Amino acid sequence: MPVKKASAVWNGNLKEGKGSINSESGVLSEAAFTFASRFEDEGKSNPEELIGAAHAGCYSMALSNELHSAGHDSKSVSTNADVSLEMVDGTPTITKIKLTTKADVPGLSDSEFQKIASATKEACPVSRALASVDIELEASLA
Repeated sequence: MPVKKASAVWNGNLKEGKGSINSESGVLSEAAFTFASRFEDEGKSNPEELIGAAHAGCYSMALSNELHSAGHDSKSVSTNADVSLEMVDGTPTITKIKLTTKADVPGLSDSEFQKIASATKEACPVSRALASVDIELEASLA
């Protein structure tokens, strides 16, 4: 499997500095981030947003695969990831990621769906990489 690459540059001190994030694919090209975009509500990107996007994308893809493997073809799987950054012992820490997913899977019972969705939360590669974070799941059928 290929190694995926990204890079970041930070210029200046923590509060007044600014940075940019780049990805090898070019999807992220000089995506700006600042202290305010991480710890306040400035409208630029930030690492937590990118972790959330990666987790939502990975989970949606993994759930679709697990549904298919169990004999259920999904029409769509959409997932949102809310990443909580909080101060823990004076250090900014990602404390929780809440995945909210909705899947359109004709003919699948909710109980079977919940079982597959929960197992996928544990097996998703990004969930596994973030195992030290509390990951919550709210899953529903469309």
